[in-house]
Amino acid sequence: MKPELSTAHLGIQDRDLAYEEKVQLQPHIVYLALSSEVKVGVTRKTQVPTRWIDQGAIEAVSIVEVPNRYLAGVTEVALKNHYADKTNWRKMLTNSIEHVDLLAERLKLENLIPSEVQEYFFSNKNDLYEMHYPVLQYPTKVKSLSLEKTTQF
Repeated sequence: MKPELSTAHLGIQDRDLAYEEKVQLQPHIVYLALSSEVKVGVTRKTQVPTRWIDQGAIEAVSIVEVPNRYLAGVTEVALKNHYADKTNWRKMLTNSIEHVDLLAERLKLENLIPSEVQEYFFSNKNDLYEMHYPVLQYPTKVKSLSLEKTTQF
């Protein structure tokens, strides 16, 4: 699951090289998304914007488009020191999201991008995606359920 550990680009098999090459040796996007706060993530290019919608993002912007999963992982690891890599689902579900200008945020990243990925950095691209969900009312409080403990609700 950790893209920075991918070895398919080197022709080294983890479990099934043919499958790994098919999935990992295709364009990947590293992005910033706003769902609870600004988070960094990785997805295959073919999964844009589906991945962002899956995560409940209200905005997203790509940072780099790289040719393989490994380079995406290296980039994400470098940025995880500065941004979350998980969504705070409670904030997302209550719509407690502080707006951030993702295009301006991306410009701050240039010096944080690893050297082997610099050539793929999008500094001037205006590709801000905005997602709108048909929510009539956000809950004021949310709590998790354990389906093993609570079989009915």
